[in-house]
Amino acid sequence: MLFLISPAKTLDYETALPTEAHTIPQLIPQAEELITHLRTISQEEVGALMKISEKLSALNVERYQTWQAEHALGESCRQAVLAFKGDVYQGLDAYGWSEDVFTRAQSQLRILSGLYGVLRPLDLLHPYRLEMGTRLPYKEHKNLYGYWGTQVTECLNADLAQMDSPCVVNLASNEYYSVVKPKLVEAPIITPDFKDWKNGKYKVISFYAKKARGLMVKWALEHNIQSPEELKNFDVDGYAYNAEMSEGNNWIFTRNIEE
Repeated sequence: MLFLISPAKTLDYETALPTEAHTIPQLIPQAEELITHLRTISQEEVGALMKISEKLSALNVERYQTWQAEHALGESCRQAVLAFKGDVYQGLDAYGWSEDVFTRAQSQLRILSGLYGVLRPLDLLHPYRLEMGTRLPYKEHKNLYGYWGTQVTECLNADLAQMDSPCVVNLASNEYYSVVKPKLVEAPIITPDFKDWKNGKYKVISFYAKKARGLMVKWALEHNIQSPEELKNFDVDGYAYNAEMSEGNNWIFTRNIEE
């Protein structure tokens, strides 16, 4: 199986690394092309484009200027799964992974990225912010979806071709998953959703759902889950597969929490 997740806006380049194992992103030339274009945009334009504060826009303009095509492990470059810090990554808890889990993750987990297209967990990255939904005009493209075209999907298909029973488990947000071309993916696609009981009904609560995505990936990697059906046994943090609410390849996991 190949798990897909989104990156995070918040980054961590300070916590001590649990491993020095690393790889180089596959699409650095494409990332460098985007960076070169971003360097032509003013701080004010960056702030308006990304709807961020003056302080954040200044920080990211500086990041674009210092970004390098060379990626070497160090203070300004670390592994993707350890660089991102957010709700999904809280669930992943990659800083607590064993070497075996890192090894499995390298072949089974992919992080979709506005700048890098797609990342393996151990791929190095420089600090950046470029969300996939950013309407960044470039050449004939109106946005990043146009820029990446089918490249991300082609990378995923190359990974799937190495698997005995290929299957995509989509745990990415709609913003990031939209860069994938489902009709071109050479494997079934399963999309789990996580819902909590609140005010008399089950509903998606963003923070809990994001964390649950990370928890599912961590659970699958730690238990060496190899088939999609085994995912239905996911039972972390009180979640359980809900057959009645699930439909087709949209699998619903629910839990009841006392309010």
